[in-house]
Amino acid sequence: MDGDGLALSKRRITLSTSGVVPLMARAGEEIGVNLAVSLHAVSKEVRDEIVPLNRKYGIEELLEACAAYPGASNARRITFEYVMLKGMNDSDEDARELVRLIKKHKLPAKVNLIPFNPWPGAPYECSDPERIRQFSNIVFEAGISAPVRTPRGRDIDAACGQLKTSAEKKSRAELERLWEEKQAALGD
Repeated sequence: MDGDGLALSKRRITLSTSGVVPLMARAGEEIGVNLAVSLHAVSKEVRDEIVPLNRKYGIEELLEACAAYPGASNARRITFEYVMLKGMNDSDEDARELVRLIKKHKLPAKVNLIPFNPWPGAPYECSDPERIRQFSNIVFEAGISAPVRTPRGRDIDAACGQLKTSAEKKSRAELERLWEEKQAALGD
């Protein structure tokens, strides 16, 4: 934003957070950029699992901080990121609870629904496309924008959440053991 830098407008910058509640108001006051929050769940149990920071700053505390975020208005909505996990956070009840929470806190909101991008050995699965559509419809019919993000890069394990190698990193001790086993096999 600095004139000596790129001089981007505040409206073209979005601060993304998992919910570091004590710093949200300060960020809003000092830099005044748009806000995106990685929500991903509407219950404590599920959010604790997929967003460990929730154990420190729970959903209610996070949404109160969003409601107090300086500059949040219908013109500058808060974006809630919501990854769609099959059987975990994608039910009609979850969609209705999401709507209830947003309305309870009177949040000017948009919800980005993100199809989960699996990788080999991932502990979760992506919700079915029809389930995602139904979730989106429930949120949208309540007057809240709920677009589904188009996944890109899945074919090369480079989509959102996939930037992870499929090869496991071996410790030095494991590498030495494998080398010794190989040498022993060659010696026989």
